[in-house]
Amino acid sequence: MTTALLVVDVQQIYTVKGNELYCKNAGQTVKRINQLIERFTAKKAPVIFIRHVHKLDGSDLGRMFDFAGPASDFSFKEKSAAVAYDEKLAVPAKPIEIVKSRYSSFAGTGLHEKLKKLGVTRVVVTGFMTNFCCDTTARDAHDLDYYVDFVLDATGTPGTAKMDQDQVRDAVGDFIGGGFARVMSTREFLKQFAAG
Repeated sequence: MTTALLVVDVQQIYTVKGNELYCKNAGQTVKRINQLIERFTAKKAPVIFIRHVHKLDGSDLGRMFDFAGPASDFSFKEKSAAVAYDEKLAVPAKPIEIVKSRYSSFAGTGLHEKLKKLGVTRVVVTGFMTNFCCDTTARDAHDLDYYVDFVLDATGTPGTAKMDQDQVRDAVGDFIGGGFARVMSTREFLKQFAAG
């Protein structure tokens, strides 16, 4: 069984203080993701780097930002600092990269085809945001018949008006752990990965 690490949206919009979607525990989340990248790289297992980016003219927005009415402005614009990888993320010189314009890393990106070509049967989901792109990617991976590991403490979110980051992560873990993914901590995953 070939396992791939999905590094979802580890971008400055989430990791740089002052940005609209800044996650207070981003630094620790990125450290955990880097631990996973290091282990996967050492085992020569695939690591896929995924970024959320939109065209400047918004022609690829679709329904991404219209949940509260038509989007007059939007985030994740190409060429902006916000869409760049976090400066501390361990990105290799020539990463395997997917660029997406939806919550799911699979929607219109060719990720499924790339994983199949690599012989991947299990994906490990990490990154930002726990309750949007990571959750949606995990669910879609499950429905495409991948085995899914969701490394909960290697995901991040700014939380919501009613729930802080930890509460959101715990809720997502409960929901997707009920039928879509094995939910575990970085430490738990690394222990299993070393044994496998």
